Amino acid sequence: MGTFRFVIADVFTDVPFAGNQLAMFTDAREIPEERLQPLAREINFSETVFVYPAAGDGHARMRIFTPAVELPFAGHPVLGTAFVLGGPLQLDELWLETGAGVVPVRLERDGSRIAFGWMRQPPFSFEPYDRVAELLSVLGVEAFGLPVELYRQGPGHVLVELGSPEAVAALRPNADALLDANPYGTDCFARDGESWKSRVFVPGDGVLEDAATGSAAGPLALHLARHGRIGFGDEIVIHQGVEIGRPSTLHAVARSPEEVEVGGSSVVVAHGQFRL
Repeated sequence: MGTFRFVIADVFTDVPFAGNQLAMFTDAREIPEERLQPLAREINFSETVFVYPAAGDGHARMRIFTPAVELPFAGHPVLGTAFVLGGPLQLDELWLETGAGVVPVRLERDGSRIAFGWMRQPPFSFEPYDRVAELLSVLGVEAFGLPVELYRQGPGHVLVELGSPEAVAALRPNADALLDANPYGTDCFARDGESWKSRVFVPGDGVLEDAATGSAAGPLALHLARHGRIGFGDEIVIHQGVEIGRPSTLHAVARSPEEVEVGGSSVVVAHGQFRL
């Protein structure tokens, strides 16, 4: 029987019990491979991270699991891992090795406390989505603003603009029907004053609605810049997770299609251990 320690952090928030929950095993070297997915399913957060010594030029290597699958990249696990490791490592920038490559994370401190982090997202592609009518029917919306497009980062997300934040808040999609219409994630968003309201649904990964989605926030900033809603280099603020009781705040900026950053805060709320 082995003892495996983990940390729980709330990510894309600066207060406990908000943001997106993340479980992280800070030293996963002795955890058997066949235990990784069951552990993520047992914890049942949108993602669980297993940290290993670096294999290349990074400071650490990480593997990311949803309750159902392993992902090459996801935003809130990378940011949360940087906050947890950044304290003992005492670095202003961490390079984290993911399945999508090395992700640099710049950390901003308020005294000894890490207050904010910016991650440079891996390259991702985008393309028109070819099942728009079916997807809109499942969502129960009749019209959209910007082109509906698929951005392939992390699990991949189809971006759908709605006419108002109220329309985003009113969404009640059926998980099975949504998965049939879109095997990727679905990010429904609308301008809300000076910020943007977003809800992200990822039933294919075992998560109907995600509280904060870094791998959708970067694509959203690029989507808005590509189609002229904002300028390249403009920072946006995204609010997500309110409808599931996990209010989250994400920052994103697309300086070019090849240079996209997502930022936010994180707080550690618990430590524990599994005995397996």
